[in-house]
Amino acid sequence: MQNRRGFLRLAAMSGGFVPLVRKGLSPTFTHAAPPGKPLVVSTWDFGVPANRAAWSVLQQGGRALDAVEAGARVVEADPSVQTVGLGGFPDQDGQVTLDACIMDEKGRAGAVGCLTDIVHAVSVARRVMERTPYVMLVGEGALAFAVAEGFPRQRLLTPESQKAWQAWRRTSQQGSAGGKASGDSLPGGPHNHDTIGILAQDVAGNLSGACTTSGLAFKQHGRVGDSPIIGAGLFVDNEVGAATSTGVGEANMRISGTHTVVELMRQGYSPREACKQAVQRVVRHDSAYAASIQLGFLAINTRGEVGAYCLQPGFTYAVYSSGIPNRLLKSDSHF
Repeated sequence: MQNRRGFLRLAAMSGGFVPLVRKGLSPTFTHAAPPGKPLVVSTWDFGVPANRAAWSVLQQGGRALDAVEAGARVVEADPSVQTVGLGGFPDQDGQVTLDACIMDEKGRAGAVGCLTDIVHAVSVARRVMERTPYVMLVGEGALAFAVAEGFPRQRLLTPESQKAWQAWRRTSQQGSAGGKASGDSLPGGPHNHDTIGILAQDVAGNLSGACTTSGLAFKQHGRVGDSPIIGAGLFVDNEVGAATSTGVGEANMRISGTHTVVELMRQGYSPREACKQAVQRVVRHDSAYAASIQLGFLAINTRGEVGAYCLQPGFTYAVYSSGIPNRLLKSDSHF
């Protein structure tokens, strides 16, 4: 089986949908952790190392906020992950731009959009939350803030991702036409946007979450997806639960997906059913569009229950708690 990088490149070159279902994964389940015990969940295969880093914070009694930041940073710093942080696929102009957000148990939030030259966008987002009166900074302003806060500048485009971008420019219709996408036409196919979303509950029962990505491969310069948008890429309500997302952000933003999931949990839906209802809302809006993209949600509630649901087969997520060793699970899907 080809590795994820090869799969992403194939999808990016072809612009087509290639379903992915891994063998040997545990079946989807509803997991309930003992009340007051720590729990961390995160999206995709790289959720396993992300969870491991987060768990090292949680098992020592640390805050969920510190845990989700630690987990997200692991993926941001891994150049083999071409959808997040260092080594992420660039936009149509060959520039890597990052989107990220973070949210704590008090409802405080910080975010950055279209950030360049800084590996740890999630940590910049946390500084925005903690050291400014704002929720989001973008572009040059976000970069200037990060540099002023002492974050080192670094070239994010790796040789491998640069080669993929150059191949895209040679072979894709978007590349030959200047890389522009409009309407429902998005570059790179439905599996080039594997965001790391991570949610945690600490020993005090408090919730936090983070979400970080380099966004759609070869996107139009200036495009910002759902990942840094509070209520789309991430939402945390310490009285109810938390949710994060992965996939085509445009579809998610149109329904404020993670806020929708949390509000459904407030109404009594389980995390899995709340995620399913949000996915089905996207399908009802435009079933043909929904069939051509990937979008998934992952959620936890205050009781420690976990659930996920997505449009297409292939979305995986990792769960780690005091009663469940760190393991990868397979989400149910609409199609």
